[in-house]
Amino acid sequence: MNKEFIDKWHSQVKKGTLSFIVLIVLDKNELYGYDLIEKIRNQTSIEIAEGTLYPLVNRLKTDKLLDSKWVEQETGIPRKYYFLTKTGKQTLEEMKVQWKNLQKLITKLM
Repeated sequence: MNKEFIDKWHSQVKKGTLSFIVLIVLDKNELYGYDLIEKIRNQTSIEIAEGTLYPLVNRLKTDKLLDSKWVEQETGIPRKYYFLTKTGKQTLEEMKVQWKNLQKLITKLM
């Protein structure tokens, strides 16, 4: 086994699916950044740094898949919550179809 190759491949797969993962998690929840990182970590064991998450959610906002709103807290500073737009929900549904098709093809090959 070529561990270096596997590690690079795993990193690329993770990067390539991170947008999909963020959209899936936000499909049912409005979350602020840290909470989004924690939810992904807890449900997938994927470690996401803030320096990775915030540029990603900004790209998803630019693509009109996410929006955000500031929510005042009883104590502390306001938090920016992210949520899927209508276009984001439609895009996620198409991504799920594409993912299932890809999964079938790979399973068939294996």
